[in-house]
Amino acid sequence: MQMAQFFYLPVAPVFFFVLVAVCVLVLAFCLIRRAYLQLGLTPAQAMFLLIGSLIGSFINIPVTVISTNSVTADQMVEFYGMSYPIPPATDWGGTVLAINVGGAIIPVVMAVFLLIRWRLWSAGLLATAVVAAICYWFSSPIPGMGIAVPVFIPAIAATVLALLLSRQSAAPLAYIAGSLGALIGGDLLNYGKLADLGAPILSLGGAGTFDAVFLTGVIAVLITGISSRWQGTKPATS
Repeated sequence: MQMAQFFYLPVAPVFFFVLVAVCVLVLAFCLIRRAYLQLGLTPAQAMFLLIGSLIGSFINIPVTVISTNSVTADQMVEFYGMSYPIPPATDWGGTVLAINVGGAIIPVVMAVFLLIRWRLWSAGLLATAVVAAICYWFSSPIPGMGIAVPVFIPAIAATVLALLLSRQSAAPLAYIAGSLGALIGGDLLNYGKLADLGAPILSLGGAGTFDAVFLTGVIAVLITGISSRWQGTKPATS
């Protein structure tokens, strides 16, 4: 009798892997939701922030045309192992500057809310300035796409600074410094380079920085949340 005969999938392989994917997604969603709860938000607020950031990442609000040079479109570019699609050219006649809802507007509003709620003015400004400087140092202009920041740089920098400056408020401080720092250092400080990149759409908080901003809100908060448990501290809830 072969023991291997007793090891087999109970369902079709395709359906089995669908079930595995569902389990992974549910686990990841629960971890991310718990991460945002470390900010002192209610479950409903955490859910709104998470889903709003993801859905909002599809929405870019055009602001102005910053260059009328020819643009590159409908291609894929690689940066630190990440693939970014270059959108098709618009009918605005050049490079359009836009603001991404999920990667810029929502994180900025949330960061300001946390600054006021937790009163992290000094620590928040200091940590944000340091993360912005680090993101600017590591940022790279990508022709046809915009400015890209390595995904984990803002999260790591924000986590270290938050734990050094305020363990009691490490989670909200990490979110503030990571999200604002990535936007300022990755996009705003590189504004002068944008017009020469030949991109059809340059979105603040969009391609190149959205993943860094979003993962900062997840990874940094998760790490600081775990640290808070080790320290025996408990984040406030609203």
